[in-house]
Amino acid sequence: MDTEMDTAELGEKIVKVLKGIYDPEIPVDIYELGLIYDVMVNTDNEVKILMTLTSPNCPVAESLPREVEEKITKIDGVKSTEVEITFDPPWSKDLMSEEAKLELGML
Repeated sequence: MDTEMDTAELGEKIVKVLKGIYDPEIPVDIYELGLIYDVMVNTDNEVKILMTLTSPNCPVAESLPREVEEKITKIDGVKSTEVEITFDPPWSKDLMSEEAKLELGML
């Protein structure tokens, strides 16, 4: 019996964890906010997350990526996690999900 998880299943678990991490200034999770640009999982279950912040001067610029890395690394089956911050393209409200916009009264 194969107990190895496939990368798609692991990807879903990662998204679930990301949806539990909130920007401290906005009552919406970082996934729905559109701060997560990409989640890559290779066959060795090494995870790389490409994310941004709402602004380069974001007060959680240090702590948020570290929180993401720590919580993803704790997922059963994840071998390692690397979080890369990018501002290309810069974050904008257009990246937010409909759910996030609704939550913030923007729809």
